[in-house]
Amino acid sequence: MLKHWMSLATPAAQDRMILLLNHVLTRESHAMARLLPFAGRAVVLHLQNWPTLLPAAPDLALAVTPAGLFERQDMPDLAASLRIELDAANPALLALGALLGERPSVSVQGDAAFAGEISWLMENLRWDIEDDLAGLVGPAAAHQLSTWGRAATTAVAALARGASAFKPAGRSGA
Repeated sequence: MLKHWMSLATPAAQDRMILLLNHVLTRESHAMARLLPFAGRAVVLHLQNWPTLLPAAPDLALAVTPAGLFERQDMPDLAASLRIELDAANPALLALGALLGERPSVSVQGDAAFAGEISWLMENLRWDIEDDLAGLVGPAAAHQLSTWGRAATTAVAALARGASAFKPAGRSGA
């Protein structure tokens, strides 16, 4: 039954992530322009070393649109121009690292020029959450919310790093 729910929830979650990615891209027209030459090409994102205790994480296949944005591809056997494998042995730390702007450990296979542009996007694109919040709640409240959010993210990341370094003492047999 869990597999059924995951098969329904995963595409919806992936679509929301792509909407966010495209939102960030549309704020940076030069980023979209850098993707235009790669329209029609596909990139597959694979989470390597995913914990077996968690439900399996399917690959995310994205195609570059003629507008320089991304769209999700449903075909699992899509011939990708680029394959990116992220080390996801610790998904919580991976997510927190992404929130802090840290670059994950990746392995890239495929078109070098396309890989270079994707790398450039990873290095240079940032979501200006404060600007988006300002449109909803005003600039002063958005600044305060952003400050609190950054502080909370940093604290949770430090806690997660500390917890990942913690190794309980082994029990000795009697």
